[in-house]
Amino acid sequence: MADSKNSDGGHSPVDQVVVVSEGTGKTANIEGAKAKEVFNAELYAALQETKIKVWSKESRTIYLAIFTAFLCACANGYDGQTPISDTSNEILTYVASGSLLTGIIAMDQFQEVFHSGKTGPTVSVLFSLYTVGSIVGAPFAAIISDKLGRRKTMFAGGVIIIIGTAIISSSSTIPQFVVGRFILGLGIATMTVSAPAYAIEISPPHWRGRATGFYNCGWFGGSIPAAAIVFGTEHIKSDWAWRVPLILQAFACIIVMFTIWFIPESPRWLIANGKTDEALDFLVKYHGNGDPNARLVRLEIEEMRENIRMDGIDKRPWDYRPIFLTHNGRWRFAQVLMISIFGQFSGNGLGYFNTVIFENIGVTSVSAQLGYNLLNSVLSAVGALTAVTLTDKMRRRPVLIYGTFACAVTLALNSGLSAALDAQGDNVLGSYAKGALASYFLFNIVFSFTYTPLQGVIPAEALETTMRAKGLAASAVIVNIIGFINQFAGPIGLQNIGYKYIFVFVGWDLVETVAWYLFGVESQGRTLEQLEWVYDQPNPVKASQKIDKVIVQADGHVTEKVTEIAF
Repeated sequence: MADSKNSDGGHSPVDQVVVVSEGTGKTANIEGAKAKEVFNAELYAALQETKIKVWSKESRTIYLAIFTAFLCACANGYDGQTPISDTSNEILTYVASGSLLTGIIAMDQFQEVFHSGKTGPTVSVLFSLYTVGSIVGAPFAAIISDKLGRRKTMFAGGVIIIIGTAIISSSSTIPQFVVGRFILGLGIATMTVSAPAYAIEISPPHWRGRATGFYNCGWFGGSIPAAAIVFGTEHIKSDWAWRVPLILQAFACIIVMFTIWFIPESPRWLIANGKTDEALDFLVKYHGNGDPNARLVRLEIEEMRENIRMDGIDKRPWDYRPIFLTHNGRWRFAQVLMISIFGQFSGNGLGYFNTVIFENIGVTSVSAQLGYNLLNSVLSAVGALTAVTLTDKMRRRPVLIYGTFACAVTLALNSGLSAALDAQGDNVLGSYAKGALASYFLFNIVFSFTYTPLQGVIPAEALETTMRAKGLAASAVIVNIIGFINQFAGPIGLQNIGYKYIFVFVGWDLVETVAWYLFGVESQGRTLEQLEWVYDQPNPVKASQKIDKVIVQADGHVTEKVTEIAF
């Protein structure tokens, strides 16, 4: 009988060969055994034999590490960027957008000190310096992350954010406030470049999606509390009304700086920097239940040694050439580029202007808008967290294809009903208004389910270890640029063409759907190192859809990889 091979060309340590015909994809009984389709036969076998204890001390340490990364995203979400719209209730506009600074600038207490006005060039500078700081800081964050490690870089980001917080919360002049905003942007970039890389690199392969998806949900963990804090402190009749929210911006960072000493460094960073023994110790302790001969440990350490280069681009601080000049690098960066752009420009940017949208569909009451805005945030968070629980079970590519198409459909429903409402003039039918509102809520749930977890997962999975920090830095720059476009194009589009602006995103979401179908590479169910083989193939999309069939014996033991088929 013939030996079989893994999809990376290596031979599987198998006990026997059983030929199974390619069929419908369902498991088949073979004398008490079952044929099962998997993306990586060797990984599946290793996971079956190495059952990580979910509530062991070591697993709890991994959870703490993932939570630390999550707090870095909370710090980012706390200071969500949104310009102030021209409405009569600026605090309401803040709650709609989830931006810390929008609500603070709307306060009379703030205006008494800074006299910045609530719109205009001064306000634009206050907002934009944070984004500029993030763009400038991202490349340097990649260098620090590759040089010092993921943990120390998160700590450094916390220090920078605390410095920025101290400057802006104690400021009494515009220049001091602007400097503080720039430093805050530097700190956020430093944290959010290293945190997702850390979350994905420390996680066991079958926890990877949930770990990194949960990290990205930290946006809601920051934005929703920020909304509540600003809304509550607005009633304080002193400078503390705006100083307290700014001071509390450092809260998540302080926890990160404390917990960082109780969590381990990334094993992949350790290997990339010649610390193989420490990496092996990590894998044995946290992935192998303390057994150095555990199959999962042997698989991971062998793949890391083979695929993580000691002379990678992480050793050349400003060298981004392999990302753009190699077939492997271009395909990897294509995934980063698509998720970075599509994750910011699929219609979710309309949330910056919820009050305008609600007015367009007939919701004019301030209290109703406030309630709907908060409800929208909560529903979006529920959609995202639901997806997180399923991220390690759902294939990435179909979720992005069908989810993006569903975004187009729900936005089309919303804009179509908005058009019907517009045609009715003052005689608005309540059913149309409710339908438009429901479809908008549904869009946000669908978007959050589709994109929020994968915005953290896709870039980190697509990038190999020595280019991960640089690629995530490039992603941060792209995200900030697209966010900037959203912030400035949105008000103009809504002012000039009203609800018709939403049709732009309907068409664009259809383009995104096609792009994911043609260029989306499936990464679920494979080790990070095995993806090296996928991206080296002439057509990585087709290669990523290859699956193995394994024979699972009645006792659960995996004995054989049978074949590979494309689904």
